[in-house]
Amino acid sequence: MKILHEFVPTRKFLKFAEAVEDLVDGWNITDSAAGIPAPSGTAVGCVLKTKYPDKTVIPIFVLNYKSSVEAGGLALAADAVGLDGLVLTMGDMPKYGEPIKMLNSSEEARDFLRTVIRLKNLKLGCLLTARRPIEELTKRARDPWDFVFFMRLEDESFPKLEQLAKECRRLNKPLYTYFLVGTSKNAEMIKMIGWPIAATMNRVESVVATLDGLVDGVIATCAGDYEGDKEMLKRLQKFR
Repeated sequence: MKILHEFVPTRKFLKFAEAVEDLVDGWNITDSAAGIPAPSGTAVGCVLKTKYPDKTVIPIFVLNYKSSVEAGGLALAADAVGLDGLVLTMGDMPKYGEPIKMLNSSEEARDFLRTVIRLKNLKLGCLLTARRPIEELTKRARDPWDFVFFMRLEDESFPKLEQLAKECRRLNKPLYTYFLVGTSKNAEMIKMIGWPIAATMNRVESVVATLDGLVDGVIATCAGDYEGDKEMLKRLQKFR
């Protein structure tokens, strides 16, 4: 099972990557999370893949911030560098200005990138949320996506993940789940994000043990608690 670190890029992103490089199999990179401008997830991903070619690097690709030309250009850069994939999502509303919405859905963007831009090797993934019925999740997984990300994992949503995993195995599509860990330092951040936690720090290993063999990877984060991230990643080494 791969351990990916959810990477929130800042101006010091190379320094942060170096601090955890030995603890992770790669990174899932946010793309101006909450609509607040930050270093581009795709641009940062290309840098990390160039520096760490053996790591798995999969940025989020938020369509609300991108015109068709920009989406195509960034995807071509990701294809040229050899990123392991892009996760397409409409994403958050921008904090400044208005959403662009030239590509009106993840599916429209996927087909545009494949048929008009003509990507050669870049894999495209979808983002599924536990807030939707399992029938909808499995239906989207059957669409022509290369891989699947699952969000909002908690005890109550675990049965949905199990059913989705069964379908993804049948489809031979890799499945990754976000793994949000609550700590004493990130309570306010988690409240702002609005996601449930998958575990507290003392339950990290026991919960991930239930995911081992079920999913192809976890996307682990303590959401704003940098020292917590390092402790959590150290606890997860036995699962790599």
